[in-house]
Amino acid sequence: MALWDRLKESASTMQAQLTAKKNDLTSGAFRDASMAMCALVAAADGTVDAAERQRVAQLIATNEVLRNFDADDLRRRFDANVDKLTADFAFGKVSVLQEVAKAKKKPAEARAVIQIGIVIGGADGDFDKDEQAVVREACFALDLPPHEFDL
Repeated sequence: MALWDRLKESASTMQAQLTAKKNDLTSGAFRDASMAMCALVAAADGTVDAAERQRVAQLIATNEVLRNFDADDLRRRFDANVDKLTADFAFGKVSVLQEVAKAKKKPAEARAVIQIGIVIGGADGDFDKDEQAVVREACFALDLPPHEFDL
């Protein structure tokens, strides 16, 4: 099976797992950590252009699991995290990873945050090395082993 096919299958499987847990993923910590994760993936290469920002915002708005939350609130939180990352990537990443770590107390939420990062990263068909690296860092922030997610 080609890498692209495995990636699509993995992202699809993770989205199905997230949807199955939708009713358990309603906390503020999950919301904040998810938006931080989305921003990290969007800015993984150190920059976020307007088209990429819009694409990720659209993915957030249409994600079944994230519909538990107000779309405008999610957009505001995502934008605030992206702004931190684009102002100073290294410094912003520390702050954004602290937001991700809010989900650490509940293992199911922590895993769901990582799955959202993988789904967002793989949505364009190319879960590149920069995106994989920030998701791997998020695993460490959440005390999860990256190999559990093939990272």
